[in-house]
This record gives sequence, structure tokens and C-alpha cells, in this order.
Amino acid sequence: MAARGRDRRQRAERRGRLAEWLAALMLLCRGYRILAMRHRTPLGEIDLIARKGDLAVFVEVKARAGEREALDAVGAAAARRIRAASEIWLSHQPDAARLSSRYDIVAVRPLAWPTHYPDAF
Repeated sequence: MAARGRDRRQRAERRGRLAEWLAALMLLCRGYRILAMRHRTPLGEIDLIARKGDLAVFVEVKARAGEREALDAVGAAAARRIRAASEIWLSHQPDAARLSSRYDIVAVRPLAWPTHYPDAF
């Protein structure tokens, strides 16, 4: 039984990594630079950090069957964690004073191009 749970976690981990790569590719195609993937801080992890000009974008990537499920999967606690982690990241940027921040969600669904939700939370 423990092996089955471990296999399920490993599949979910692989699915999550693939979703993050697809989200990064979609953002690159839209003119963003990817600065970090799976950026860890003491307060939490940020799936993607991207930049376009003076805009720093903190992205939560959700792989789900539907867009609604992906959006609903980012609750208030996750949003607080990502915002807190982003403050740590920003505090280490030499040009932080001139950066604007935005918090996005990218929904990755099977057999579909990722859907980008700017300013989602």
C-alpha cells in the first residue's frame, strides 16, 4: 500500500514539473523572461518567476482537468504564501524599487495549450 502512495506522489511530481515547463514555454512565447522555476524561500515556494520590462510576475501553475478546477486550487492560504515568498525574492533584487509585481495563475490541462490568468490574486 505504501508503494502505491509513493507511485502516485511520483506521478504527481512529474506531472507538476511538466506543467511548469509548459507554462514557462507559454510565457516565453509571450515575451516574458523566466528568472526562476520552483524558487524556494523559508516562507514557501514560487512555481515561476518571470519578468517583462519592469514587471515581476509570480506564477502559480496548476495542472488540472479543467480551468475552473485550476483556479479554485489556489486558495487564500496559497496566495498569502506566494505573496510572502515574493517579498523575500524582491528584497534581494537590486532594482526592486522600480519593479511592479503581479500574481498570475497558469492552468495546464491535458491536450491543451496552457491558459494564462494575469493578476489572478
